[in-house]
Amino acid sequence: MLWLAVAALVALAAAVALLAGGGSPAPSPSAARTPGLDPGTPLSGAAADFTLTDQFGARVSLRSLRGRAVILAFEDSRCTTVCPLSTTAMVQARRLLGPAASHVALLGVDANPHAISVRDVRAYSAAHGMLRSWRFLTGSLPQLEQVWRRYSIDVAIERGQIDHTPALFLITPGGRLDRVYISQLAYTGIDQQAQILARELSRVLPGHPAVASRLSYAPVPTIRPTARASLPRAGGGRVALGPGSPRLLAFFATWDAQVTPLGARLTALSRYGARAGARGLPPLVGVDEAGTEPSAAALLRFLGALPRPLAYPVAIDATGRLADGYGVQDQPWLVLVSAAGRVLWYYDIATSGWLSTTALERRVRAALSRPAVPFGSAAVQRALAGSPRALAALHAQSGQLLGDVAALGARLRALRGHPAVINAWASWCGPCRGEFSLFAAASARYGRRVAFLGADTGDSASDARAFLAAHPVSYPSYQAAGTSSLSPLAAIVGLPTTIFVDRSGRVAYVHTGQYASQGILDQDIVAYAR
Repeated sequence: MLWLAVAALVALAAAVALLAGGGSPAPSPSAARTPGLDPGTPLSGAAADFTLTDQFGARVSLRSLRGRAVILAFEDSRCTTVCPLSTTAMVQARRLLGPAASHVALLGVDANPHAISVRDVRAYSAAHGMLRSWRFLTGSLPQLEQVWRRYSIDVAIERGQIDHTPALFLITPGGRLDRVYISQLAYTGIDQQAQILARELSRVLPGHPAVASRLSYAPVPTIRPTARASLPRAGGGRVALGPGSPRLLAFFATWDAQVTPLGARLTALSRYGARAGARGLPPLVGVDEAGTEPSAAALLRFLGALPRPLAYPVAIDATGRLADGYGVQDQPWLVLVSAAGRVLWYYDIATSGWLSTTALERRVRAALSRPAVPFGSAAVQRALAGSPRALAALHAQSGQLLGDVAALGARLRALRGHPAVINAWASWCGPCRGEFSLFAAASARYGRRVAFLGADTGDSASDARAFLAAHPVSYPSYQAAGTSSLSPLAAIVGLPTTIFVDRSGRVAYVHTGQYASQGILDQDIVAYAR
């Protein structure tokens, strides 16, 4: 499939220099940069034409936009994860070009097969303040499928959720494909990705207009639960966060109201907020992801329309530093942190639904009472004592870098009868680093029943060993030359990827991308490896 070839190019794209006039070189895979930024992979050839219907019911063809540079994005019209971040970056990129923005067209094509009406694309556009900022196109399912095929867009339904290739294409004013961007943006990376897009737009526009941004691509420091922070509070004042007492945080953005009864549910959370202290529960803090809001006034307008004020403060995360530091991957999203700043529990409301007040209190109490995962080497050894011989042999090789993919296959055959979890990672991969502690904790908790293995991918042996020395886990890793070398086991299109193998040696599930929380990883282990 062509998408696999494009994905392989994207894995190399970070080594390609940005060609925008006056632009900085693209960061290499080993360079420190905000996770998820994509400098773009060069393409060539004519952009395939198509005609679909926009959010106003008008017919629009790609050819009709000749003479303007086009950013073509494939977006889920009900998305609450990466699509709102990428569309925000698109709008900001055009804004950075000043008057030259009139020579740029933003175009979206719906990538949700269950929400393809004009009403759906109009609702998404309105919720994100983009009703007249772009043309968001849809059509019949056969029409959309034809466009998806022409641009090698995979669209699938995975565990009840829409999954699609998050691709943006840069098309020149002459209708030629110039670059493709496939990124899993961090909240902190929106402005940086907008700058990348704006500089590439400038390169293909006449006169190469100036870009009103000079950002570094270095990672933006996040605010982790262990750090003290003070954020603006909606309505005035400040909200203090950080260690000292446990807290429950509810992350959201006003555009969530497109797909969930946000106002009613945030109001319902007031019941928890009002009685948390009396019941010995952590206080509740709402957090608005202001960097993705359609306007600076959107939050206050939304809160002002509620039937009564919320019984808890709402902090304003203008930069996304809090969301990225707390591991937020969707909206709305709950995070429970301990007094020491340790994340105890995540809950993805967007995929799992809102909890009643009683159910929420029960989940919070259970997470608070759960014993801490043993991380110290002696504690881990105690937790894994008495493991079956084959698993004990893995524990004895904890943190070691062993043989190649053939040796990994032989080890899996020797482990037949035990379910296995294989985490493909690399030392230069930011999301891999972000989830490694989750696998350390999971292997300590489940390692007496489940085999854990690592697959270091596309790394030098010295870098991999240095990484393992700094990130201890209770299992060994094997070296793979690249993602393609793992294809006998499973098709891998990016890092990190986690492969779940059942007792018979059959691949039961493949999870692509970073695990955002211990709870989600543990859930998949229970579902696919026990």
